[in-house]
Amino acid sequence: MLLLEIPVNIKVILMISVCIATYNGELYIKQQLLSILCQLESNDELIVSDDHSTDNTLDAINSLKDNRIKIYINEKEKGYTRNFENALEKASGDIIFLSDQDDVWMDNKVKKSLILLKDNDFVVSDAQVVDNDLKILDKSNFELRDVKHGFFNNFIKCRYLGACYAFNKKVLKKSLPFPKTSEYIPHDYWLYMVAINFFKVAVINEQLIKYRRHNLNTSSGGDKSSNSLAKKIKIRVCLLQQLFKRFFK
Repeated sequence: MLLLEIPVNIKVILMISVCIATYNGELYIKQQLLSILCQLESNDELIVSDDHSTDNTLDAINSLKDNRIKIYINEKEKGYTRNFENALEKASGDIIFLSDQDDVWMDNKVKKSLILLKDNDFVVSDAQVVDNDLKILDKSNFELRDVKHGFFNNFIKCRYLGACYAFNKKVLKKSLPFPKTSEYIPHDYWLYMVAINFFKVAVINEQLIKYRRHNLNTSSGGDKSSNSLAKKIKIRVCLLQQLFKRFFK
């Protein structure tokens, strides 16, 4: 929850929506949700979009019995980009956080992000990279991936983690619907490029999540190095076309 002072003695309470995409995440989902829920207020919400899990993911979530959790089934194309889009379409908050199903949030993530979101539209933070047991593999994702900031550096290769994003409703409205070419424009790439082109972006050089890497991860963790040169070119052509269209939205 963010208290925004308008004039003297008047405060506006902004609602937070945390959007999380799940698929067969029963091993870690409860730990992740607990690290998030303790940072939310009673009027906030945690939107879960599940991509037809075949394990006990939904049972694990429901066992928390928290009425701030709202579960939806993804009826779009399967895959994490459309699954996140489904979650974002259901969000009603003024401030939106993205979350993966198997990480753990630092206990100051929401507070630190909200401070910067008072004067910015979109923030992205650093992360610790950890193993299954939360043992640190790399203390900084920014350092590990040699993250560069700004449009050009991330147009060439975006190394940010979508799980480290937080943004306001203006960014959400401009970003939805996602481009149909999700094969070429993943959700995290698209959201950052919309933000950096149309809004005010800030970077938090502090690790605000434990980003868990294991053999069951459903996303590539920002590692798209396996793409062929032809596909890399097509990705950027598609991106520019979609950004141009979004300029007139």
